[in-house]
Amino acid sequence: MTEEVITHHFPDLTEHQRSQMAALMPLYEDWNSKINIISRKDISNLYEHHVLHSLAIAKLLTFKPGTMVLDVGTGGGFPGIPLAIMFPDVQFHLLDSVGKKIKVAQSVADQLGLRNVTTEQVRVEEHKQKYHFVVSRAVMPLPDLVKLTRKNISKEQLNAIPNGIITLKGGQLEQEVKPFGKSIEITPVTDFFKTEYFEGKSVLYLPI
Repeated sequence: MTEEVITHHFPDLTEHQRSQMAALMPLYEDWNSKINIISRKDISNLYEHHVLHSLAIAKLLTFKPGTMVLDVGTGGGFPGIPLAIMFPDVQFHLLDSVGKKIKVAQSVADQLGLRNVTTEQVRVEEHKQKYHFVVSRAVMPLPDLVKLTRKNISKEQLNAIPNGIITLKGGQLEQEVKPFGKSIEITPVTDFFKTEYFEGKSVLYLPI
């Protein structure tokens, strides 16, 4: 699948955003040949499995300009980099405890000219800054993510929905979401993107 899968679902992208999306494949292919960031079998599915999946968050919420977002366990830059292309007036801080992954994310952001992206190699429990939202993609069980990032959620409200955690998850979620009762919102990714790959995958939003 090419970057056209992105423009199909997000037809309002500017030419600049389209060219940034198109640049993702050569950048990640180049890095993947040096460091295994995305599984070798999966790199050809970059746009559907990684970029589009990340952008399910953009279907759930259009971040207002000036919003601050923390991407926890970003790996090579997901969901942070695709979201930063989508929302150039929103600040994204990408965290990962693995140095080589942060090196890739920073390099991709630099080569795309994403001035709204900063990166840091640190464990999330040691990171103290405040943000409107924490985003992540299948990085740890939700109760752990909430425990570690609650301190990072700002009291200042800016968006259409209250500040909180938005995370991409797959599989059976009953046990994981049980502690949060009715306060958690679970949206199937297939509500946004009707392909087989996204069956069983969800976007979870928990106001904090």
